[in-house]
Amino acid sequence: MHRRSARLLLPAALLMSMISACAAPVAPGGSTTGNRSWTQISDQATGQTVDLWMYGGDQQGNAYVDDVLAPAAADLGVTLRRVPVADTSDAMTRILAERQAGEEDGAVDLVWVNGDNFATGKQADAWRCGWSSQLPNMTYVAPDDALVTHDFGTRVDGCEAPWHKAQFTLVYDSARIAEPPTTLSGVLQWSQDHPGRFTYPAPPDFTGSVFLRQALYSTSGGVDEIPARFDQATYDDLAPALWETLDDVAASLWRQGRTYPRDSVALDRLYADGQVDLTMTYGPARLTGLVEDGTFPPTTRVLPLEEGTIGNASFLAIPATAGDAEGAMVVANVALSPEQQAIKADPGTWGQFTVLDTDLMNASDRARFEDLPTSDIVPPYEVLSRNALPELGSSWVTELDEGWRRAVLGAGS
Repeated sequence: MHRRSARLLLPAALLMSMISACAAPVAPGGSTTGNRSWTQISDQATGQTVDLWMYGGDQQGNAYVDDVLAPAAADLGVTLRRVPVADTSDAMTRILAERQAGEEDGAVDLVWVNGDNFATGKQADAWRCGWSSQLPNMTYVAPDDALVTHDFGTRVDGCEAPWHKAQFTLVYDSARIAEPPTTLSGVLQWSQDHPGRFTYPAPPDFTGSVFLRQALYSTSGGVDEIPARFDQATYDDLAPALWETLDDVAASLWRQGRTYPRDSVALDRLYADGQVDLTMTYGPARLTGLVEDGTFPPTTRVLPLEEGTIGNASFLAIPATAGDAEGAMVVANVALSPEQQAIKADPGTWGQFTVLDTDLMNASDRARFEDLPTSDIVPPYEVLSRNALPELGSSWVTELDEGWRRAVLGAGS
């Protein structure tokens, strides 16, 4: 993405217009379960085809769904069909349009979602709610785990089922950086001392967006200085320092900050090609596989920050317009099983951190996680998530992404 090339605002405006339209004329999203037992729901799911809309740029994620999760669903009589999208907002646009049209057999049965898209759907009453607590495998999820009870500050309220956890992580090539920085401000200073060797994805890319929030924590004096719920006065007070810091750094970034990688995949490619010395990810467990297959150099290492990094969770949500909601519940439940969560956590499969609490499992299921391969490159989740920082409310995400576009991408004219 090039500086000074303002992005179209139409998608956001269109979504807001559709949210407003959904709020009045259509019936509210209902509960999938009613008074039915899980056996009744499972019986009704038999023969249904579930269309799972999810980001299609993660090849390991695609392979996991196609080769592991879909066969497991098929064993229960449910066909799982992956629908790849470039951005989750594409699914939201479809859901809101169908909701506005009063559809009851929509094209989207299940969505991989979190953050602003979930909040947008909840505001529009576009999700089925009250169903996730009915999933039998929710017994393995700790009920007081804040990462699964709230999604970027929005209460989950049974409108989505947790899928996996993420931990924002910076990554560096130890062969090129002998003494890595230990704070985010240190990383930005390092980038100025080593011109052209660092950059970050352009928000609103998911990873570029979390980098912004991590930088805001740094320039604001820490997470305690920022209310989780968006506050305009706080934004007006804190954002200028963030923009000034990132604009000062811009000239020392890759290609002098005239352009930014469009997403984390593009940044990973620059790192793999040796054009930059650091990359960043929400899914650090994947690093092991990327080193083993030769994509990343063997000297790749995780860069811990003294102040901690942001953690969150991803979810599966069922739209109010889903035509095969019972099948979607069966898929969400099997995705939460210890067997599926352990397979998904294996770096050789996808390397996503589990949302389950292993203390709630029997010995046999707990062993699945204890037997997962260890890595010399990536510390265990318990270490990575130490001093984990909470996510800000979803309204912060939109304001910061848009603020970056105006103040940093469009600066310098």
